[in-house]
Amino acid sequence: MEEAVSAAEANRNFSQILRHVKEGRTYVVTSYGTPVARIVPAKRDQVVTAAAKVALMERLRAQPVQVVGHRWSRDSLYDD
Repeated sequence: MEEAVSAAEANRNFSQILRHVKEGRTYVVTSYGTPVARIVPAKRDQVVTAAAKVALMERLRAQPVQVVGHRWSRDSLYDD
């Protein structure tokens, strides 16, 4: 569960927020009530990024290859 924190409060209590993030908590920083940033543990962020990359690669592998435009050959590129 993410905890909302205002930008001013995050600025005042940054050290405490970092300690909580080390323990696994996450925060959404808001500015005038609008979410503008997320503070998450670094290892969790890396895991999410790795999982997103795996999901993207699986999706790309499942899609058929589409040839768009002219098929160039090496010879046609270097014709004088």
